[in-house]
Amino acid sequence: MNIQSLLEAKVKQGFLDLYQVDIPSVEFQATRKDFEGDITIVIFPLLRFKKGNPAQIGEELGIFLVENVQEIKSFNVVKGFLNLVIADSFYVNLFNTIFNNSSYGFVTKTNDAIMVEYSSPNTNKPLHLGHIRNNLLGYSVAEILKAAGKKVYKTQIINDRGIHICKSMLAWKKYGNGETPESAGIKGDKLVGNYYVKFDQEYKKEITELVSSGISENDAKKQAPLLIEAQEMLRKWEAGDKKTVSLWKMMNGWVYNGFDITYKNLGVDFDALYYESDTYLLGKEVVNAGLEKGVFYKKEDGSVWCDLTNHGLDEKLVLRADGTAVYMTQDIGTAIQRVKDYPDVNGMVYTVGNEQDYHFKVLFLILKKLGFSWAEQLYHLSYGMVDLPSGKMKSREGTVVDADDLMIEMASTAKEISQELGKLEGYSEEEKSELYKIIGLGALKYFILKVDPKKRILFDPKASVDFQGNTGPFVQYTYARIQSILRKADFDYSKSITEIDLHEKEKELVKQLEIYPEAIQQAALNYSPALIANYTYDLVKEFNSFYQNVSILGEENQDKKIFRVQLSKKVADVIQSAFSLLGIQVPNRM
Repeated sequence: MNIQSLLEAKVKQGFLDLYQVDIPSVEFQATRKDFEGDITIVIFPLLRFKKGNPAQIGEELGIFLVENVQEIKSFNVVKGFLNLVIADSFYVNLFNTIFNNSSYGFVTKTNDAIMVEYSSPNTNKPLHLGHIRNNLLGYSVAEILKAAGKKVYKTQIINDRGIHICKSMLAWKKYGNGETPESAGIKGDKLVGNYYVKFDQEYKKEITELVSSGISENDAKKQAPLLIEAQEMLRKWEAGDKKTVSLWKMMNGWVYNGFDITYKNLGVDFDALYYESDTYLLGKEVVNAGLEKGVFYKKEDGSVWCDLTNHGLDEKLVLRADGTAVYMTQDIGTAIQRVKDYPDVNGMVYTVGNEQDYHFKVLFLILKKLGFSWAEQLYHLSYGMVDLPSGKMKSREGTVVDADDLMIEMASTAKEISQELGKLEGYSEEEKSELYKIIGLGALKYFILKVDPKKRILFDPKASVDFQGNTGPFVQYTYARIQSILRKADFDYSKSITEIDLHEKEKELVKQLEIYPEAIQQAALNYSPALIANYTYDLVKEFNSFYQNVSILGEENQDKKIFRVQLSKKVADVIQSAFSLLGIQVPNRM
């Protein structure tokens, strides 16, 4: 039982014994640094149940707790705050239970399954900086939910059909001269992306020619021969034309091979893949069933709608007059299909940018109206854009920051800064190269994940690789420093230490370790890796303060030395555990 639960029960008992009053709850907070104490009871909320002077009530309650709770050594009252000093023995025993728990902070998996969707790219271009934030968030939230006890399926829906895919296909057909990723010596997703940019360049030329011949720009955009040809290609694909489908399969295959390399380098994975080419017709039969239930209604032109105006939203089209589906229909059908494929799924998390906030409000509401119980457990992990100092990105103009290029740049920034600091003495070139990747990628992931998902980010590669402050390399460096202490500890430090006086810094470190399980639960509840990142930063700051103020290997008392090495080791274990939830590696040497 943690100290808060124990004290809550005792404070309630104290109020009954002292004042014959039953209180529903007790408010705790950490004792302010300028007062003596470890935990503080806030008296003011209790005055609703027992009128009186808060300082006097605090005094009486303090005496009761010292007499009845062996873990409380002493107390002091400051105005309406009762500060309690907890005995060292409590923290020593608490640490021993933490130290011996190899999966500390993680909850045993339950049968409560949830599906987390992230990445969901288009197959006409490589992954870019925006996809990186999406992938890192989705992957990390999936790992945090697992640690909090959920069974998790990671998935993506690949947008592999539509006019934008046909644009790159058509450009390759017209201008590609049979070029392949092998012959060009580049990744398949990059090659296909180049043809998407090529389409846009040629299309703009046609528009300019049409405008100069006297046609309005609006009409020129619709009449440009390239666009008409791309639309025709889409019709052929939908009709199952063999040549078109064969070209589509070949070029998508190139893209998937390219994506796989990027995902591997980024350190993310998936349990299930869905393709829009398979799902774009899903949902139509659901609309018919919904019409019978009265969830949808038909207009005179034959189009089908859902009226959400009494929920503060608008009317939403779900089938066009010609019977074709819209994105909403497809998303309704895909959600239902996923539960059919994974019957234990009881909720879903969609990692999608905040420009889709309205879409997901509508989707979730329609699924609830259709009567699906799991629709109560749907969450849109909405996130803000990632900006670079250079400004906004556009795929079709080729001004996007490519994910692969960014990862390479991060490793080279890590190399540059490490060399300036002269940190990597005695490493082979291969070891250095691997370490630069770990530091660079850790810096990128941490910089993105430490920010609340809803906020926009201005990503500065150089600032992210700083070895000081709230950065990935700062945390990694602390982990490596602890590994160095453990390598130098040439004695057996496995025995449990029970009788020991704690230094204030040791106590603070145990308190910080104690809240790791709660940090995981809160991060899962809020779908926020930022809570894990910032917990880890606080732990590292606490350790560095301990390291600077307390002698570890130089301590003469053997029991104290063993305890301090154990404490250091557990901090390292928790750093590694927390960083694994963020998808970040920690190096043993730095």
